[in-house]
Amino acid sequence: MTAVYAVSDIHGHPDKLAAALQEAGLIDAEGNWSNQDVRLWFLGDFFDRGPDGVGVLALVRRLVAQAEAGQGEVRVLLGNHEILALGMRKFGDTFVPHEGITSRSFERSWALNGGQDRDQELLTDDDVAWLLDQPMLGLDADHLLMHSDTEEYLDWGDSIDEINANVRAELHSDEITVWWEIWRRMTSRYAFRGEAGPVVAAELLDRLGGRRIVHGHSIVADQLGIDPAYLTGPLLYADGLALGIDGGTFDGGPCLVVKLLPI
Repeated sequence: MTAVYAVSDIHGHPDKLAAALQEAGLIDAEGNWSNQDVRLWFLGDFFDRGPDGVGVLALVRRLVAQAEAGQGEVRVLLGNHEILALGMRKFGDTFVPHEGITSRSFERSWALNGGQDRDQELLTDDDVAWLLDQPMLGLDADHLLMHSDTEEYLDWGDSIDEINANVRAELHSDEITVWWEIWRRMTSRYAFRGEAGPVVAAELLDRLGGRRIVHGHSIVADQLGIDPAYLTGPLLYADGLALGIDGGTFDGGPCLVVKLLPI
């Protein structure tokens, strides 16, 4: 059986990512794909907060290509910071129409969320085109894979294929309000926490498939009430229905490369 791994929220730290992937045996000392019969999922947030989001993207794209040419597979899901970085590139400081007086723009949100000028300068048209065609959701070995711990994905459809197709269509739109709504939905979080969390998680799994949700976006250490530097692994919660894998890489935490075990 093909082993399945997931990693999320690298946030501009390609060296930490490479070290974690090498420790997991997924790349060699030169940073090349190990050519094993494994499947590796990136759950988004390559950009912002850290110094080299484009460096993360370059590493990921290289691994995707090397796996395609050899053995194994590398897959990518979009995170909210991909939407933010691409929205910044596309719309800049353009005002986002909204009822009432507001100063909403992608540029303002990008700056507030740790956007890096270097990433905008080095991001190529080919990078943009490639990112725009990546999906939002995946299903692998009974794991429902997503970036954000939110049920708002369902606003795009009732199946993984429908959601991915609808978001892809919206990302090829030139409407700033459409893009802003994608960003807004993707920033929501904590849907699987608290007393109602297991119910929400179970309903999402029932609608989209899988037996466990795997997500990034919300730092595990925050949920545990500890400093990210002391985090040692992912967090299984919501009665075992959700697995959080965001180690808080940009905030001194580990880059968690998690092997997804059979459920």
